Amino acid sequence: MNEIVTAIVLVRSGILLLASGITYIAFNAYRRTGERTLRALGLGFGVITVGTLTTSSANQFFSAPLEIGILVNSIFVAVGFAIITYSLYTQR
Repeated sequence: MNEIVTAIVLVRSGILLLASGITYIAFNAYRRTGERTLRALGLGFGVITVGTLTTSSANQFFSAPLEIGILVNSIFVAVGFAIITYSLYTQR
């Protein structure tokens, strides 16, 4: 069981780093260009990043059940992808 927990922590850390990097790049591009779609893109990835951080912290530090963590994380990911989809289909 410890190997699985270690693998989950490693994968979640990777997701957190990658999503944070994408969020940072998108917001920098928004500040440079003023393009609202880039702001929405950064916001979408930001929501996914916050969801990963929140659910991972709740599971590791507050002993929240894994099922609740998966459900909450899935909600954050769905909302984040909805925002990203909106950013891809909006016009300037």
